[in-house]
Amino acid sequence: MASSKSNLPAVAGTMQTDPRSGGVKRSSGVNVLPSVVEGWAEVRDDSNTEVDWILIGYDGNSKTDMKLIEKGNGGIDVLSDKIATAAAGGAIFGGTRLLASSKFVHFVYVDENCPAMKKGRTMMYKNGVFNTLMGCVGEIEIAPGLRETEVGPIR
Repeated sequence: MASSKSNLPAVAGTMQTDPRSGGVKRSSGVNVLPSVVEGWAEVRDDSNTEVDWILIGYDGNSKTDMKLIEKGNGGIDVLSDKIATAAAGGAIFGGTRLLASSKFVHFVYVDENCPAMKKGRTMMYKNGVFNTLMGCVGEIEIAPGLRETEVGPIR
């Protein structure tokens, strides 16, 4: 009996994109929009000096869709100054290139005023979002005002 499963190749450790989804990556109940993957490709591009970090957040009032909120350069020093306003009352994901070591890392930041249910949902979606940030060596803790010289261990 033929299987009705998708004809997508099974690749261990990667998320599959169903061609019918328009490029949306689906994992853990979260939908990561294509703009996130495109933004991350810019960060990973060694010839692109204009982008070395991205911020990812909820798309409007959606509880499951993640979109690219902002991208830029200047490393963690600039990025950490932006997260407080970008995540005001909520949560934000991101990825960056560490300028000193050229390693790629990802993070999640949850504002202290974020509602409890949104905090829980964010942590549940964390791996789904991080799976789209290919090539990261691990996760860092980030806070507003953090400088690259103060970054703790990569988990």
